[in-house]
Amino acid sequence: MGFETGNAREDTPLVGDGRALSSQFKTFANVFIAIVGAGVLGLPYAFKRTGWLMGVLTLFCVAALLNHCMMLLVHIRRKLGVANIGSFGDLGFAACGPLGRFLVDILIILSQAGFCVGYLIFIGTTLANLFNPAVNLRHLMMSSSPKSLYIWGCFPFQLGLNSIKTLTHLAPLSIFADVVDLGAMAVVIVEDVKITMEQRPDVVAFGGMSVFFYGMGVAVYAFEIVGMVLPLESEMKDKHKFGNVLALTMLFIALLYGAFGVLGYMAFGEETMDIITANLGPGLVSILVQLGLCINLFFTFPLMMNPVYEIVERRFWSGMYCVWLRWLLVLAVTLVALLVPNFADFLSLVGSSVCCALGFVLPALFHLMVFKDEIGWKQRALDVGIVLLGLVLAVSGTWTSLSEIFN
Repeated sequence: MGFETGNAREDTPLVGDGRALSSQFKTFANVFIAIVGAGVLGLPYAFKRTGWLMGVLTLFCVAALLNHCMMLLVHIRRKLGVANIGSFGDLGFAACGPLGRFLVDILIILSQAGFCVGYLIFIGTTLANLFNPAVNLRHLMMSSSPKSLYIWGCFPFQLGLNSIKTLTHLAPLSIFADVVDLGAMAVVIVEDVKITMEQRPDVVAFGGMSVFFYGMGVAVYAFEIVGMVLPLESEMKDKHKFGNVLALTMLFIALLYGAFGVLGYMAFGEETMDIITANLGPGLVSILVQLGLCINLFFTFPLMMNPVYEIVERRFWSGMYCVWLRWLLVLAVTLVALLVPNFADFLSLVGSSVCCALGFVLPALFHLMVFKDEIGWKQRALDVGIVLLGLVLAVSGTWTSLSEIFN
């Protein structure tokens, strides 16, 4: 993934330098890279909670609905004019003024910071499983948990990384991140198949409606890309084919996610952990994969936080670089990570609360406002239905996820 020089925006391209337009294949790769990330590692645990069949159905429903909502954003920009709308925030401003931009900015801050909280939870949990610190060290740290020690260990280094003004020096690391993600998925799938052939633990197809919203939250988190769809469409050469490419990519990823979640759950059954790599054996390959993922997320942290800095510095520091403001945000993300006990539960919380609003509510709402005089009652009913569905999922999913976290 490549990044522009200078101050990054929320519409910073993920692949390419932003000058050459993308072919259909490159757009497919761009969308794939933008979606697939560490969230996939929590899918087997989510399938354990929801049941494998309910989990698969939920994945495909979320993929189809998000694909529809992302295309709503594309249609809105084409109507309002591409030249002045480069990002989701710009579209929000064009659709309903300063309030629209404010809503998008707040949700992007929460979603991007939420992803980074998840990264720290993953790093702390994984390193604690691999290397349990000595008892005397834990005593010096007031009996803090091993996970907390590793999260605090990342803190000073993240202050340094997040002080970098430009993403140019960090851009090559995003390619490493994608390679590690795909390599980890491949290793886990191979191990899952081997274990499934040796032992077949009991699995559940449907976990009941009580966990439906939990599964929806994890699925929405795993597919989150709505903030990048406009720049990705801008980069494509044949823009009239973008909808087909997006739909094909979403279908491919849904199949990949479904296979990954089902195989992970069927391999370990009720022993499936919130981070599937924790179920891998003590071999060298397993350790290298887990360490690679930790390094990947460690260096991805400042890349994901950059849209947050752009928004906060624009609103509170006249768009100028402010190192102490960045340090305060890193501290806030670290403190939240220390308070959350479970990786998959937090994925569900972020997916249910913030990502549902970004992915479902705002696109349908903006579409309804912009096209209110041109659409028929069917499309109007569909937009209203998506807004209501997104609100119901956000409220119910957030309540379910918070209940899981505090219990």
